[in-house]
Amino acid sequence: MAPLPGAELVQRPLQLYRYLLRCCQQLPTKGIQQHYKHAVRQSFRVHSDEDNPERIQQIIKRAIEDADWIMNKLRMVPVEEATSQLLPSSRS
Repeated sequence: MAPLPGAELVQRPLQLYRYLLRCCQQLPTKGIQQHYKHAVRQSFRVHSDEDNPERIQQIIKRAIEDADWIMNKLRMVPVEEATSQLLPSSRS
């Protein structure tokens, strides 16, 4: 199950970027949203010079799977617990 409808339509990096930012809007707190928006932006900067179409498709598939995992994790746990599990700086 995809985190948001339309994951199956994502085929280009810009589509993935927009899709992941929309997923971030579904996260429960502003802190978690900001953390993952920053992570999405950083990842796009790191991979901006990628020109191999196969590798780009691998990255897209993995990013959607990761977003799915995060969204499913949040559905299963209370917000306070999700915050401590999903934000690295919140871990003890």
